[in-house]
Amino acid sequence: MAKIKSAIQFGLVYIPVVLHSCTKNTDIGFNLLYKKTGQRIKYKKTCENCPAKISPDDIVKGYEYERDKYVVITPQEFEKLKTKRDENIEILQFSGLKEIDPIFYQDSYYVQPMGAKNAYALLTQALDGEKKVGIAKAVLGQTECLIALRAIDGRLVISKLHFADEVQENPVQVPSEVVKKEELELAKKLIENMTKKFDATNFKNEYKERVKKAIADKIAGQKIQTPRAARPKSVANLMDALRQSVISSERPAKKSKVRKIDEDAAGNNIVKMKKRA
Repeated sequence: MAKIKSAIQFGLVYIPVVLHSCTKNTDIGFNLLYKKTGQRIKYKKTCENCPAKISPDDIVKGYEYERDKYVVITPQEFEKLKTKRDENIEILQFSGLKEIDPIFYQDSYYVQPMGAKNAYALLTQALDGEKKVGIAKAVLGQTECLIALRAIDGRLVISKLHFADEVQENPVQVPSEVVKKEELELAKKLIENMTKKFDATNFKNEYKERVKKAIADKIAGQKIQTPRAARPKSVANLMDALRQSVISSERPAKKSKVRKIDEDAAGNNIVKMKKRA
């Protein structure tokens, strides 16, 4: 993705910056082919009463205000709609990071200062120290964006946010079922046992790796093999499922401790039975 030039402004402080996308596309690319011949399908831009071949320079953007009636806005006219203020990432307020629901986040970008490095360092340290996020607006390309500016590992990162009217109301009703206390305690225990510090490097795109292998196998003339996977056990009821899940999630040390307790309890029962005899 091309770099985006912009500037961060808060109060009278101005920091020219370049934005670098935080993510990259690692999808496996497939082309569409005609099934009978294996030839690639290509798409041509066409319309009624148009030349057989249309160049990109002959294409403009039009808004349909009535059926089959369009108003055209040229790239130059889009640029005219921008103000100098729109070109900058102007911080409008500061908020707590936890106040922003993750559902609002979109793409993120690393922020590289192209000058005013003292101001960049100052803003980074101030945001980090106060545990705050700068809320800003800017027009990037031809789209106005709501932006969250935060400090991560001593550097600035901005994330595009959805506007409120872009987030749909949740159609799912709050469950009305009554949860039993024992079920809730077991569920909390299961969560506790499965809790680890998040490390993205621990997770791999296994399906993509299988697709890569399938491609290599087919190139080599081999058949695609279905990977074996353990089938989930069927459990009669929720309580049994929770109990078995908690037991299987216990760490080895805890499991050994549980076994020791069970063994001691069994031994005590044998001693009691001998005394009674």
